Amino acid sequence: MTEVNPPLVVIVGPTAVGKSEAAIRLAERVCGEIVSADSRLFYRGMDIGTAKPTPAERERVPHHLIDVADPDQTWSLAVFQHAAREVISGVHARGRLPILVGGTGQYVRAVIQDWRVPPLEPNPCLRRALEKWAEEVTPQGLHARLARLDPQAAAHIDYRNLRRTVRALEVILSTGRRFSELRRKERAPYRVMIFGLRRPRAELYARIDARIEQMIERGFVEEVRALLNRGYSPELPSFSAIGYREIAAFLQGRMSLDEAIETMKRLTRIFVRRQANWFKESDPTIHWLRAGDREVEEMEHLLHTEGFLSNSRKFMAV
Repeated sequence: MTEVNPPLVVIVGPTAVGKSEAAIRLAERVCGEIVSADSRLFYRGMDIGTAKPTPAERERVPHHLIDVADPDQTWSLAVFQHAAREVISGVHARGRLPILVGGTGQYVRAVIQDWRVPPLEPNPCLRRALEKWAEEVTPQGLHARLARLDPQAAAHIDYRNLRRTVRALEVILSTGRRFSELRRKERAPYRVMIFGLRRPRAELYARIDARIEQMIERGFVEEVRALLNRGYSPELPSFSAIGYREIAAFLQGRMSLDEAIETMKRLTRIFVRRQANWFKESDPTIHWLRAGDREVEEMEHLLHTEGFLSNSRKFMAV
């Protein structure tokens, strides 16, 4: 008899589409626990600018892989993949259903496709040399060097994302292997059902603008000021979450608050378009649902009608 892989529900979609609230409501219905696959949520003290689930929301349903590092610590893909597997196993052991939620496509794919990720420790000297090289040839020029060594990896990395370009080159130069080898798929370790949430583009952009305005009202400027006062540099990888470097620039007198806010809105729109490259609406493995229109009821219905829950009773209580 063929052994059935343990179940894993995945909810993906662009920033501000409504993934977190939908995941909480679904978890309450199906005895689930939420596993974050959003790299922005790892860091303690970075709450408002990442739209981190509130303490009240985390009281409703257990959340995992949130507030697991200080801003000056780096959580690599390999560290996340290992931690996510451990957490998911723990959720199964408690007889509950893990729900992986994220807007970071690379982190989601690393879990559901069981990527082979080498646990390569950061090489600060090599990283600094690559960053200095980028200053000489521009980030786009460094990305062109990556394209020569690993065209497949370069095709999945935006040239403006210097941190990922540097990391890809760091892996290549340290291991002698192409960074794109990380994307090779092994046998999926879980029985996966993926739900994608979507909204019309104009509606999504309006939600993004409203969210950013609410962040400012809730004290985002004060949050960034507190991080800077604690000695954290805006050049840290954790500050690459949209908004933190822009607000830091405002606090350092390098741009006005209005300029910072408009830059945040513009960068978030760009980020949303990049997220779409990871999870395409043409992907037949994703059940795309209209957010804000009974999507949770539809998720629960699909889980039942496709036998996902009924066949998974050995792993979870329903």
